[in-house]
Amino acid sequence: MGFFSNLFGNTVANEELANKINNGAMLVDVRSQGEFAAGSAKGAINIPLESIQSQLAKFKNKSHIVVFCRSGNRSGQAKAILNQLGITNVTNGGTWNDVASLQSTVK
Repeated sequence: MGFFSNLFGNTVANEELANKINNGAMLVDVRSQGEFAAGSAKGAINIPLESIQSQLAKFKNKSHIVVFCRSGNRSGQAKAILNQLGITNVTNGGTWNDVASLQSTVK
């Protein structure tokens, strides 16, 4: 996973993350719209980090949420914000490349 994800300990084992993706987790790319437009994980929605609080309704009633970005730093921040707002079923997926790579292993 991304450097910042590993540094801050917000990642889970690839197998566990792959299982969450396979079980239909909501995939949220927290990078900017421009970064998202350049490529992201299949099926991901774009909610930039600075929009997380104003888009809170989109996270309600989801069984699991995987947030990710370029390095794992913004996704770590997004996870912390969501946790503080009472949404605790969130996993920091690290980088969008990590999530996209795991998607290719999901059956």
